[in-house]
Amino acid sequence: MTVKKTSDFEADVILFSDGGCSGNPGPGGWAYILRHPRSGKEMEKSGCVRETTNNRMEMTAVIEGLRALKKAAKVEIVTDSQYVGHGLTEWMPKWKSRGWKLPGNKPVKNLDLWQELDRLVSLHQVRFMHVRGHTGHPENERCDELATAAYQKYLA
Repeated sequence: MTVKKTSDFEADVILFSDGGCSGNPGPGGWAYILRHPRSGKEMEKSGCVRETTNNRMEMTAVIEGLRALKKAAKVEIVTDSQYVGHGLTEWMPKWKSRGWKLPGNKPVKNLDLWQELDRLVSLHQVRFMHVRGHTGHPENERCDELATAAYQKYLA
């Protein structure tokens, strides 16, 4: 499994994602947009969890987006989550080499999601792109809007 921050490939699919919570932990939502650049086709989806964390929702958004892909593809993951980005590009290979442990034999937080991300990413060629959140990036803003709307039902 190789995830690169930059790469010279044309993505078959662009996966925009975001996740968030009202409180941390608290009710959370995730959302993604999948775009096929050549056809212009696009789909979006969101979901929510009653009690979770921001990081788990950020990861879930990427996981759900990758699960929606029907076949192996060149995928560009676009997210404002440095946690997901660093995890995929830097931390995960080290964790795996230590049997999914941190230095000092400490457990990796959110291990269930990291292992699922590892499995899903291994099915594709993946490039990671970080965008700054809440700076007007249209797809990131849309994912944020969808994720926030998803967890609002727990706040009513």
